[in-house]
Amino acid sequence: MNEDPGSTSGPAHRSWWDRLGHMFSGEPRNRQELLEELRAAQAKGLLSNDTLTMVEGAIKVTELSVDDVMVPRAQIVMFSTEAPLADILATVIESGHSRFPIHGEDKDEIVGILLAKDLLKYIGDGHVFDIHSILRPAVLIPESMRLNVLLAEFRHTRNHMALVVDEYGGVAGLITIEDVLEEIVGEIDDEHDDEEEPELMHEQADGGWLLSALTPIDDFNEQTGADFSDEEFDTVGGMATSEFGHLPEVGEEIAIGNYLFHVTEADDRRVQQFRVTRRSR
Repeated sequence: MNEDPGSTSGPAHRSWWDRLGHMFSGEPRNRQELLEELRAAQAKGLLSNDTLTMVEGAIKVTELSVDDVMVPRAQIVMFSTEAPLADILATVIESGHSRFPIHGEDKDEIVGILLAKDLLKYIGDGHVFDIHSILRPAVLIPESMRLNVLLAEFRHTRNHMALVVDEYGGVAGLITIEDVLEEIVGEIDDEHDDEEEPELMHEQADGGWLLSALTPIDDFNEQTGADFSDEEFDTVGGMATSEFGHLPEVGEEIAIGNYLFHVTEADDRRVQQFRVTRRSR
């Protein structure tokens, strides 16, 4: 049976209603609105801060290309096919990496990837070192490849590293699956990464300080000559937040003893940084 042209039950009408309903539904219509909805959900306690960070990272990955996060050519640790075993072992141990590009006559001629574990059989006697026999195929990708596409390729091929080539076919950089994942979940440290203690306090030219809320009260006292007690709170952030009596926002300030604490960074969960100055007497 043919539909009445004036009928309101046809596909075209349903599509129109769908579009109209979407306009008034309040649902996000683009990426920015989606992020705003997610941040609002985090502010209401529906998402943890870590979950929000990962979701934002996953969305950001779709906007980034390989050349945004790759290790540049100058920082790549690679070996020539003519490199002596002793030199290779020393560099492998020093760098702590597990995979190394191997090149021929020049660094643009990548012949394969060396896995550090494949060198174990050469540490003892009895095996003649032949680097060509243990090389794995190298994956070459363009600088313009999107990170989400690369991540899918890494998962499909089970590769962990790729060499990035420029428009002329030369090696421009290197990228690993860890580099991509760090864009989603944040920095991933391992046992080979340098453990650097963050500098929590920075003295300013005018005699004040810019300090992390995580600065221990003892350290603050030592650098400023203050004598705040650390019996109730361990950090400056805990002490100052207690004095405020609420979670302060950026721009709020409070006087504690002879010091003025001005909030310069904060989120919905905690204060992150203060600017501290001595009060005039």
